[in-house]
Amino acid sequence: MEGVGAGAGFRKGFTHPLLCLSPIGLLWELVSRLLHAHFKDDKTKGAVSGDSLQLMAELLKIFVVEAAVRAVRQAQAEDAILVDVDQLEKVLPQLLLDF
Repeated sequence: MEGVGAGAGFRKGFTHPLLCLSPIGLLWELVSRLLHAHFKDDKTKGAVSGDSLQLMAELLKIFVVEAAVRAVRQAQAEDAILVDVDQLEKVLPQLLLDF
């Protein structure tokens, strides 16, 4: 079985795209769109700085990697060959409480 880590549970030689994104690239654009979509006041929409985008992008990246690692550990505990949505659903409540 593969070791537990950010890429564990994926096929050998395969890296998930979210694990490769830098805060400068597509993740920044995604976080920016998510933040701006939920602001109602136009003054607030323009107030999102580059530092806040970088912080939110890094937090989102850490959250996704942690979810993947916990899902892999759950799959290993169940002797599953692949990580499925079922394992993610089992670890999600505690993950949300931890964040």
